[in-house]
Formats: sequence, C-alpha cells, structure tokens
Amino acid sequence: MVERREITARLRKVEGQVRGLQRMVDEERDCETILIQLMAARSALDKVGLLIVSNYIDECFPGEDPKVKEKAIRPLQFILSRYSLLLESEELLSEDG
Repeated sequence: MVERREITARLRKVEGQVRGLQRMVDEERDCETILIQLMAARSALDKVGLLIVSNYIDECFPGEDPKVKEKAIRPLQFILSRYSLLLESEELLSEDG
C-alpha cells in the first residue's frame, strides 16, 4: 500500500509540471515542447490515479491473497485506461465541432 505522503508528493510534482506548462505557454514556447510536457503531466496524473485505486483495493480486500488483489486491479486499470481514452476522444470531437 502506497502511503499518503507518496501520493501527495506525486501530486505536487504534477502541480509543478502544470505550472511549468503555464509558463511555457506564457513564454510562447514551441507547440511540440509544450505537448511533450503535457503528455508527461497527464501520464504522471494517471499513475497517481492508479495508485489511489490500488490503495482502495488494499483497503477493500485487507486479508486477501496478493494474487486475488492483482486479479481485482487488472480490470480496474483497463476500465480507467479506456475511460481516459474515451475522454480524450470526446474532447477532440468537441473541439472539431
């Protein structure tokens, strides 16, 4: 189980990345550089989400065999990744309209 301090530290890192992105936009940096940093921030935030889900499963199945927990985590990871892709595609479609 990941400690709350580690999750908070990761969120602070994401916060710093987002501030860096704001600065890059203000400085009118090139789009490719901004997009690369944006993808890194999203990836870091997604990883925090998976840690939170993993902690939730540990709390829901405290005495379970680690293999049972792993079986429970896999479908949730898949669902979250699909949800993330769905949101991305909806955002792209709404921008085209």
